[in-house]
Amino acid sequence: MEHFEEFYQDSTVLVTGGAGAIGGNLCRALSGLGAGKVIILDSLASSYEWNIPKAANISFVQGDILDDESLKRVFKEKPDYVFHLAAHFANQNSVDNPETDLMVNGMGILKVLQYAHMVNVKRFVYSSSGCGVYGLDSKMPFEEHDVSIRLHTPYQVTKLLGELYTNYFYNLYGLPIVNARFFNSYGPGEVPGKYRNVIPNFFYWAMNGEPLPITGDGTETRDWTYVGDIVNGLLAMGVREEAIGEAFNLGAGQEQRVIDMANSVLELAGSTAGIVYRERRDWDKKTHLLSCITKGQKMIGYQPKTAFSEGLRETHRWFVENWEYIEKSAEF
Repeated sequence: MEHFEEFYQDSTVLVTGGAGAIGGNLCRALSGLGAGKVIILDSLASSYEWNIPKAANISFVQGDILDDESLKRVFKEKPDYVFHLAAHFANQNSVDNPETDLMVNGMGILKVLQYAHMVNVKRFVYSSSGCGVYGLDSKMPFEEHDVSIRLHTPYQVTKLLGELYTNYFYNLYGLPIVNARFFNSYGPGEVPGKYRNVIPNFFYWAMNGEPLPITGDGTETRDWTYVGDIVNGLLAMGVREEAIGEAFNLGAGQEQRVIDMANSVLELAGSTAGIVYRERRDWDKKTHLLSCITKGQKMIGYQPKTAFSEGLRETHRWFVENWEYIEKSAEF
């Protein structure tokens, strides 16, 4: 985990959405770096108590980012660093529930920013979306300056809105913010479900002997990025001075075909159920996704290190180890 101990040692860190896959892995990393107190604020609306990291320096508060009592409770600890990962996730969920999406991803970040400003945090890192803020008119590989306003889901709209709010607090108040644009995160900790990402869902179906449904023809590509690499990027954003006021892509910088990923999952799970093809969803306009990670490499030393094959093996191992919990929790 590079040399982050000197920065996070004995600090107080708030992670909203810390019971989720990225948040949980981030909290474990912060705990291991010797943070004095890691506070998780999570409503458990889309995460589970069994999946919350446990350690002496990690405390869990079940609460909502829209609820002032919850926010007062965690911000009275005067966190040095805030990682705002709580969100209404993801594209299909936002299409089905656009008002909830706007409240959580819009009003939610505004409230958290207000409290962060009041306690004078050292750094506010926001989880934006590389799959969200770049549109069909953005050139691939996506570079940080090439943001689009021609978007296709409420989730994309509200993720961009979050960046506009963080930038506003930086421009008006000098709040030290950083915008992290995640690309297709995957890895241990993500429970499958109706609105979840494709990799955990594919492992769940493959391990249950069900065929894997591909929307499209399988030649579509994604920039799947291992959660451990994303965590290292977030830790750097929290402490590098050069990061303040900037946005960074946290991707692998490599395209992987959906069909190849599906075949790898089937192989790891020992499944012969095969693949079925379905119509692409109305909002699913991006057949290819690829991040440019040069800016992060140059400015904050971001360097994804996990090969896709290795990341899939680690994800499968986590599924096997937690299968009893996953079976009870998966909601489709």
